[in-house]
Amino acid sequence: MASHDIHAKGSNQTKKATASGWVGSALEYYDFFIYAQAAALIFPQLFFPSTDPKIAIVASLATYGVGYVARPIGAFVLGHLGDTRGRKNVLLMCMFLMGFATMAVGLLPTYHQVGMLAPALLVVLRLIQGFAVAGEISGASSMIMEHAPFGRRGYYASYTLQGVQAGQIFAAAIFLPLSYFMPEEAFNTWGWRIPFLLSAVVLIAGVIIRREVHETPAFSQAEAKGAVTRAPVKEAFQKNWQNMGLVTCMALMNVIPVVATVFGAAYAVQPAYGIGFEKSVYLWIPVVGNLVAVMVIPFVGNWSDKVGRRPMIIGGALGSGLLSFAYLYAISAHNVPLAFVMSLLMWGVVYQGYNAVFPSFYPELFQTRYRVSAMAISQNIGTMITALLPALFAAVAPPGSENVPLTVGSIALAVTAIAALAAFSAKETYRIPMEDLGKRDATPVEKRDYDAMRSEAAPQARI
Repeated sequence: MASHDIHAKGSNQTKKATASGWVGSALEYYDFFIYAQAAALIFPQLFFPSTDPKIAIVASLATYGVGYVARPIGAFVLGHLGDTRGRKNVLLMCMFLMGFATMAVGLLPTYHQVGMLAPALLVVLRLIQGFAVAGEISGASSMIMEHAPFGRRGYYASYTLQGVQAGQIFAAAIFLPLSYFMPEEAFNTWGWRIPFLLSAVVLIAGVIIRREVHETPAFSQAEAKGAVTRAPVKEAFQKNWQNMGLVTCMALMNVIPVVATVFGAAYAVQPAYGIGFEKSVYLWIPVVGNLVAVMVIPFVGNWSDKVGRRPMIIGGALGSGLLSFAYLYAISAHNVPLAFVMSLLMWGVVYQGYNAVFPSFYPELFQTRYRVSAMAISQNIGTMITALLPALFAAVAPPGSENVPLTVGSIALAVTAIAALAAFSAKETYRIPMEDLGKRDATPVEKRDYDAMRSEAAPQARI
């Protein structure tokens, strides 16, 4: 086969893997984040006792965090399958589990119908959601990164998170026409169920798309050589526990979307806080912020292929942490336009310095043999910690308290500072060839040849 035919075939596979990762992540995170929207906007009134609205808000946000508690468990199981059975197979399993759990939420009875059984069933389904989503980002990121040409891994892998942001757009956007056009009583009674039941369509579309993608060359070659490990989790902890710890700390950056979409929504909308944003108005904030993020992500991913992963993550972490103060202040000041602007800056632009880069940086820190397991476990432990923050925020800054922006913003900035320090401590990976990832730093020869290899490998393909 001629060299240009080999290159064309490889480029085609890269595009297919990237498109599959994008669409699959978008569809699966649509499922995950419609729950987040409902937990902030409607679940306190439906699934918890109405005698104390403050307790209902804290309890509803706590069920959001429960989904993240299950993620480390899912990471161990699904990461193991991804490293032993292949990236493609584990992604299909994630899709099935997520679709089932999300549709079931749409069929649940409320607290007024069955009492405490309602929140109990809600917690069980949220645990299944968390288990399923634990393998999504690590599997999709590894799949795209292992298909991508040298010098373009950051660009292509960033599409994983562009898909996640698109899923959040769909999750918020599906509530907009419902909350705007439906009478409040109808929306509270049955209208909120529609986004969850639409997951049937999500599931069918996602499975069809993901069945078309091929297994990655890195995993296929390891499988052909008999080099696939039977205990990837054990090997990950034995050989690369240091990087797993750093990834866990960097994953604490999930505090920014938590502040923007979960606590921010409750703070702005729930009557107990007294801000009084309309649900239909506030839902546009995450929609617009994610629209900006979708446009920014590929550019940031491409920059990380030129200047490195670490500078982008450090800047994104510290910048978005500082902007959290301004975002929460805008809500407290009842200033909808300012809240929009601060959301765009904090979440839509600056946060993408981290968000667009970690899908390439995390898997690059580990070897093929245990890549999915190591990334899934360490990342999901970090996100689990931050997912417990909405309930903490509501507890330390409950309705009626003063200085909510200062209290919550200070916690957010401290968390992002930890993430920035972890990125500073990690090895730079963007100049290391695939076969040497997770083993050592790039040699002087590899650094010297980097620009030449990058220009050969990447004729600026478009997705």
